[in-house]
Amino acid sequence: MSRAHLDRLLADAAALERRHFRIAGALAAAATIAAVLLLGLSGWFITGAALAGLGGVLAVQTFNYLLPSAAIRLLAIVRTTARYGERLYGHRAALMTLATLRTRLFDRILTVGDVRAVSAGDAVTRLVQDIGALEDSLIRKPALPAALAGGAIGIVLAWLASPWASLALLVLLVALSLWAHLATPRLLAIAAADMAAALARLKASMVDHASASPEILAYGLTPAIEQALEVEKTALDQARRRFARGEAIIDAGLVLGGGLAMGAVLAISQAALPFTVLAVLSAAGAIESLSGYVRGVSRGALVTAALARLEAMTGRHPVPVDATISIVQTIVFDRNGASVRLEAGERLGIAGRSGSGKTTLLEMLAGVRPAPADCGIRLDDRNLATLPPEAMRAAFALSPQDAQLLSGTVRDNLRVARPGLTDEQLWAALDVGCLATEVRAMPEGLDQWVGDGGARLSGGQRKRLSLARAILAGRPWLLLDEPSEGLDMVTEARLCRRLATWLHETGTGLMVVSHRPAFLALAKHRLDLEGNNSALAEAALS
Repeated sequence: MSRAHLDRLLADAAALERRHFRIAGALAAAATIAAVLLLGLSGWFITGAALAGLGGVLAVQTFNYLLPSAAIRLLAIVRTTARYGERLYGHRAALMTLATLRTRLFDRILTVGDVRAVSAGDAVTRLVQDIGALEDSLIRKPALPAALAGGAIGIVLAWLASPWASLALLVLLVALSLWAHLATPRLLAIAAADMAAALARLKASMVDHASASPEILAYGLTPAIEQALEVEKTALDQARRRFARGEAIIDAGLVLGGGLAMGAVLAISQAALPFTVLAVLSAAGAIESLSGYVRGVSRGALVTAALARLEAMTGRHPVPVDATISIVQTIVFDRNGASVRLEAGERLGIAGRSGSGKTTLLEMLAGVRPAPADCGIRLDDRNLATLPPEAMRAAFALSPQDAQLLSGTVRDNLRVARPGLTDEQLWAALDVGCLATEVRAMPEGLDQWVGDGGARLSGGQRKRLSLARAILAGRPWLLLDEPSEGLDMVTEARLCRRLATWLHETGTGLMVVSHRPAFLALAKHRLDLEGNNSALAEAALS
């Protein structure tokens, strides 16, 4: 996926929350206008009251303090209320946008040719950390209308001191905006990329080490792991310090600009002292309203680094899937002089020694692993290597040998197969997988929590839950890799019978890898993979 496609994906996700972003922007502008007016009016009121006090009793009696004090209270209420609403709508819109983006990017990861090219730890850190980095830019979307509104009201109020004061403030506002845009790539870009990469490495290492924690403890590798993590932590701290220094320099420019604005308005002012104070403080408020926008520009370096990492993970642009490919009427295995031809709905048993390529064969068919040009497999007279992974995934449902489960409920793990599944369909699939009785016996049934990666289930239960999920996918071909591993002989025989009945009723084709004769007996055709030669042979089974 190119950067343009990634930007479009982000824009499409944000478009769903456009109304809330607009409300947040309007509320941010209202809060900023109220803040600048409050600051300027307060300065005018305090100065005017002080001068009235110096003018004697008559001046104090003629000074109207009721209207300014009431206006100050009103502006304080408007500022607080608008700021709260801006935070409420802005954060909601940002979080919903990120939720949509994570879902769509997760789907994009599955359309990359070799999903195994991205480690679990790296995928987790990119989907969590890098997309999280985009949150700051989304939350700060209202900062631009706020800065424009604050600058505009500040320039108007500075006009009360002198037209030249307004012009000076306008020049400073433009200069500070340019300063932020020019300084960010020079001061923050490299540090942001280093910080994102270091944090990603650290988190990926933590995820990978956590998954291997039993082995680390068993072999006493904890000190070595801690030392390696300390090196990565040091690199992250160094990058963070460089980024913080760059941000401090940019913020210092903003502070300096605020002082220059106040000094310039004060020096240029031709108005009375109360209006001069009003204009000076309004100029300070206008510069302050620019801080959110400048902060967003600075944080844009982190967003750019995050988008670059997401772009690298999501790979190429998705290829449209030809609807005729997903049907796959014929499959031909042809290599080393041997040939096996399968028609729609037929079954193939695959056997061979460990390391002969049985699992690799199923993963190529499922679109999990790219196929070489000389793979010797043709789908409807098309070389498997020339077909996009999306095409294979539309035709084949895989239940792998090492089933990966979500850290959720039984229902969550089943419904990931495809949208719109009912509880009746879930129970029917569990019944075919000989797991329905065990799930019904669980305290929460379909809502039973299976633990991290299915840790609360036995190996046989995880295998059968994965098989039920593959059945629910509704693909024309079912791929099973050692489906009876971890099962006793009675359960294996029952699973074979129910699966055979389901295959016959639905007309689904089957390819099964197994070392056990019970499952190989389901197939009419036989494919023997011999060592590295992967010789193909066909045997009719009665």
